[in-house]
Amino acid sequence: MSPEAFPLQFLAPGQTADIDQVLGDPDSVHRLLEMGMRVGHQIEMVQTGDPCIVRLGGHKLCIRDGSHFQVLVRTRDVA
Repeated sequence: MSPEAFPLQFLAPGQTADIDQVLGDPDSVHRLLEMGMRVGHQIEMVQTGDPCIVRLGGHKLCIRDGSHFQVLVRTRDVA
C-alpha cells in the first residue's frame, strides 16, 4: 500500500518524495510544469519555512507561502 499524498511543505529538510499532484490556478500550474515540477518527478526539501527551497532536477527553486498553487507529494515505500 502506498502512502497518502501530502503537501510539499510537510517534508523535512533532506527528505525526498515524488510529486503526486500540482493543483492551483492554470497559469501557476503551467509555470510550475515549465520548471519541471511534473507528476512522478522526485523533489527534495532543502529548507523549510517561507520561502521554502526545494531541489528539483538539479536546480533549486524557492516557493513562497500564499502562492496560488499546491504541490502534493508521496514518499516512496520502504521495503
